[in-house]
Amino acid sequence: MKTINISISEKDYNQFGIKNDNLNFSDFLDLVSKELTRQNLNKCLVLAEKYGISNMTMEEISNEVKAVRRNAKGSN
Repeated sequence: MKTINISISEKDYNQFGIKNDNLNFSDFLDLVSKELTRQNLNKCLVLAEKYGISNMTMEEISNEVKAVRRNAKGSN
């Protein structure tokens, strides 16, 4: 087994919720994956707000998707 050392800022250490200075690789990947997921969700929320879809119901979203698909089929 190989060992690597990674330097991380105090801010990132806290942001990622790291509780232990010694992590195995799968635990490290889990932490990074969860943080990236959180960041991407926040980006989606910002875009939803920007484009006015943050208050749409699932039914309204489904209807929009169906309309776009119908229009795409009609233009082929």
